[in-house]
Amino acid sequence: MSLPTPVRIYESRRAPNPRRVGVFLAEKGVEVERVELDIMSGQHFQEEHLSRAGTHQIPVIELSDGTFLSETVAICRYLEALYPDPNLMGSHPMEAAQIEMWQRRVEMGLLLNIAQVIRHTIPAMNALEHVQVPEWGEACKPRVEKSLRDLNARLEVSPFVACDRFTIADITASVAIGFMRVLRQSPPEDCVALNTWFANVKERPSSSA
Repeated sequence: MSLPTPVRIYESRRAPNPRRVGVFLAEKGVEVERVELDIMSGQHFQEEHLSRAGTHQIPVIELSDGTFLSETVAICRYLEALYPDPNLMGSHPMEAAQIEMWQRRVEMGLLLNIAQVIRHTIPAMNALEHVQVPEWGEACKPRVEKSLRDLNARLEVSPFVACDRFTIADITASVAIGFMRVLRQSPPEDCVALNTWFANVKERPSSSA
């Protein structure tokens, strides 16, 4: 069975979820046309985008048969099936489950809470959130620190987030930490394992994708 191939990706490169897909593609060595949407002006809410994607979310990938896929991990799972090497989502059931477990922990515990702090405490982000709740943003700050320290503890005993090699869990974690630049913050200095791992990940060619 011949599967449809990627034609283009609709994205906003500074946003974390499109960046996750961009790094994933770069690790695979796959180049796809990129279409930039201005999310600060609401371009992803316009009918042109909604009619093709069925959602205002980004990224959205367009395939050669006219299919559109959204949701970051769903896109990555399809790309993994098309381009299995290097493996980023698990080479056997146990490894796949462990990678998914850590990817989910980092996504929900770290990336989501960083996003909530940004979207609810930075006035300019009202363009995305429409109704900001600053108290919620403040409440998420200690959750971010806890997630960073939990991740540091993991990296004290493992060279990478999920297993002994680079996977989608590392992509999500590194993009989340990089996203902290919007807050002009970085992980605590005493999270030595985390900071060492992040410095190493930034040296990967895919980090400049």
